[in-house]
Amino acid sequence: MANKVAIITGASSGIGAATAIKLAQSGIRLMLGARREDRLLALKQEIEAAGGTAEYRVTDVTSRSDLEALAQAAIDTYGKIDILINNAGIGPVSYIRKLKVDEWDAMIDVNIKGVLYGIAAVLPHMEERNEGHIINVSSIAGHEVFPSGVVYCGTKFAVGAITSGLRKELHPDQNIRVTLVSPGAVDTELGTTSTDEDGVALTNALAQRLTPIAGEDIASAILYAVEQPASVSVYEVIVAPTSQR
Repeated sequence: MANKVAIITGASSGIGAATAIKLAQSGIRLMLGARREDRLLALKQEIEAAGGTAEYRVTDVTSRSDLEALAQAAIDTYGKIDILINNAGIGPVSYIRKLKVDEWDAMIDVNIKGVLYGIAAVLPHMEERNEGHIINVSSIAGHEVFPSGVVYCGTKFAVGAITSGLRKELHPDQNIRVTLVSPGAVDTELGTTSTDEDGVALTNALAQRLTPIAGEDIASAILYAVEQPASVSVYEVIVAPTSQR
């Protein structure tokens, strides 16, 4: 792992930050991307204080040029990209009848286009090197649809289809692995931007029935996929609270 280089989007908080810390502990060198520079700087300093290696670039995943610049920064800093973790995502819940179209657009831009832009930024480099690992973070909402989360679920179903399709398009001798990680209820900032009070009420009622897991639990699943030998491909991992059904 000490020779590996990973890019993480959405690295400033939640699953992204927890994954950065976990991977750095294994010796993986990191290029962190997110919009909030103050948090990126604090995370970089935390990782370095613990003996890890991390750099960052302020990145908006809805911008293809930003993700291209993030990938280039990793190459310029470390000489290569081994792993991309497409983690950035948003999830403002709302009933479709509320017509929160701006929120729908934002989820499509971040959750779908952001994943595609990330893939586009690293895939030529990985194909040239004939190795790599792309990890797309989806959700249990990419496996079942729940009221008030229909559009969010739709974006996560799309991430699953993109991940499966990319894996099938790549030739086995290219040595590029593709993994889908689908978290259940996790204690993160996801959904905190919701403006539909009815949707929030339903989500909160559902949340009271279970105990969310931590971002570190998803980070462990990502590390598991990354640590497998090149001959082993982890297609998909679903990690959810025991109390979630």
